Parts: sequence; structure tokens; C-alpha cells
Amino acid sequence: MNSWMGLLERNNKGLENIKIVDLHGQHLRIKDELDQAIEEVMQESHFIRGRHVGQFQENLEKYLDIRNVIPCGNGTDALQVALMALDLPKNTEVIVPTFNYVAGAEVCALLGLKPVFVEVDPKTFTVTADEIRKVLTPKTKVVIAVHLYGQCAEMEPIMELAKENHLYVIEDTAQALGADYKFPDGTTKKAGTIGHIGTTSFFPTKCLGCMGDGGAIFTGNDELAAKMRQVAFHGQVKKYQYEIIGLNSRLDTLQAAILDVKLQYIDDYIKSRNQTADFYNSKFKDHPELEIPLLPSYSTHVYHQYTIKVENRQQFSKKLEDANIPYMIYYPSPLHLERAFSYLGHKDGDFPVSEQLCKQIISLPVHTELTQEEIEYIAKVVVN
Repeated sequence: MNSWMGLLERNNKGLENIKIVDLHGQHLRIKDELDQAIEEVMQESHFIRGRHVGQFQENLEKYLDIRNVIPCGNGTDALQVALMALDLPKNTEVIVPTFNYVAGAEVCALLGLKPVFVEVDPKTFTVTADEIRKVLTPKTKVVIAVHLYGQCAEMEPIMELAKENHLYVIEDTAQALGADYKFPDGTTKKAGTIGHIGTTSFFPTKCLGCMGDGGAIFTGNDELAAKMRQVAFHGQVKKYQYEIIGLNSRLDTLQAAILDVKLQYIDDYIKSRNQTADFYNSKFKDHPELEIPLLPSYSTHVYHQYTIKVENRQQFSKKLEDANIPYMIYYPSPLHLERAFSYLGHKDGDFPVSEQLCKQIISLPVHTELTQEEIEYIAKVVVN
């Protein structure tokens, strides 16, 4: 019998229900505070644009150390509002990594813009200035820099390239809210506050997640902030006065109240995820058939996902399944090969790094409610 199967038999009691994420367990830890916040909203019954929305906005501005946070309906809306506020002509080219969730490319297509896919770094999984430079044309006006899995893309050279070429940079920090970008001079900035606009999602599984949909946009540019608030509020400058075509994207009061409670714990959540990741790294670093996440010198990591590369994912995932260990694959296909973007004319081999990553990556449980026993069990199964 394989050693890991024997391990499963010896340790099966209490370990057969490991979760890829445990929101219920996380919420139980702060149940009294959440209940109080929800009850306040129920008592006030101001469910749209209630005071908790403004309170959460102010607290998130303090946490990020940025002047303007605009809460909105979800992370995809955040990207759409950001692009709409830039007043880009039709067919403007927007650079977005092909190894990525669909949201950025999707909103480009919806707005009549052209998503231009770009390769990612095989170690960090994020877009780089060198790869961006390869696809620049006179029509390029925006770069969406995605901070994948919990760490920042290398923003300093991206911002330098953007300045040289008069580009806007939108940081998609849906997976990296709370990460710190470290500049060579020793200063730091939070992910999402370096580019012209930052966006995030409060999808329930994020490091800061609500109990439904939610998102936010941030910027240090007051003019852009005013335009994005207007876009997200039906294009109104005041009620029933419509100056531009906008949309309806609001963070509701209940979600804002929940997020305001959880914001107090975000650094604790990040610390917990890092402790799990550090343990995994210590056990997996010398494994001949897998590659642990690279932690670059310029960024901290919040480990929204703990993602490794394996040589034989089918065999590796079967081992996890047999041991009752959940896993996820983010993402099984690069965007340039998805049918929705076939009109762009891409084919197999256009972005070989991303195509190979989609065959190798796999994410292990890293959530805040994992017990030490569960973490050790997962590690033992992986290395045996």
C-alpha cells in the first residue's frame, strides 16, 4: 500500500472534511460583531447608501492610505466603471494578461474596446513591463496589471513604461488586497494604490470578503474619482440630473457593514494564510516534482491562493482526491483560447508560458480555518 494511503487510513477520523475554503468557520469567530452590525442595518433599514457604506469607505481609505475609495457592486463592475471613466474611443487597445480570470477582458469587449492579450512571467504568474512592451501599438491606452494569487505584479517598471508611453494603469487587486509593494528606496504602498486606478472584489472567498457580491475602486486622482462616482451612479451628478451614460453599481449597506467588521481582521487573516504557506513551503521546497510559489523581493503575499506547479497534474490531483484533500485549478484555460475571444484570431502556441501554466498549476487549501493537524496532513500527502 502506498505510504500516503496508509496515512489516510491512520488519520481519516476528523480529516475527511477538509475544505478548500471555510467561510462558516471564519464567520463563527466574529459572529457577535457581525450580528451586531447586521442588526444595526436592520434597525435603520437604510439598505441602499446607508451610513455603513460611508463608514466602510472611510476605513478602507485609511487602511489603503489613499484619498478616494468608491464602493461598487462587484469586482467586474469596478473594472467596467474604471474603463468607462477614462472616456476611451472605440477599439482602443487595452492590455490584459491571458493567464487570468475573464473579468478584465470581458468588460473591454462589452465596452467596444479591444483586449490585447499578453504573456505572464512563469515564476510570478503576473504581467511584466517587458511583455507589455512587446504588444504596444499607437492604439494602446490602458494596461490592466493583475495581481494574481495574492502578490503584486512588478509595478515600478510597469509605471515607468506607462509614463513613457502615456498609458493608464489599472491595478486589478481582487486577489491581493492587503499586499504591500516594496520600492527600492524602502517605501511601501498597498496593492491597488500605485497605478492610476485600483480595483478589487469582495467576493466571499477573498481575503476581505462579504456575504454576497461587492467591490471597490480606488484612486489618488480626485478628478478620476469624481468621474467614477458619477459613472457608478447612473451618470448623475445629483439625483435626476444625468450628464453622461452610466450604470447602477452600488455596494449595499448590509455588505458594507459586514466588510467593515471584517476589515478589522484582514491583517490577521493574511498572517494566518502566510503561516500556512510558510509551512507548505518548508515541506515542499525540495520536492523534485513540484515548484512552490515564488515570493519576489518587491511584494508581500496574502496567499489568496496557494498555487504550485506540478509535472503530472492528473496523477497529483488523483492522489489528493484519494486522500480527501480538495483542490482548485485557477485557471484551466488561457483566455486567448476561449471561444468568447475567438474573434481576436489567436491559436495554440501564441502564449506558450500561459498555455503550459494552465496544464501545471493547482491550488491547495490555505484558508484561515485550517487546523495544524489538517495542514500537516495535507503536507504529508503531498510529499509522500
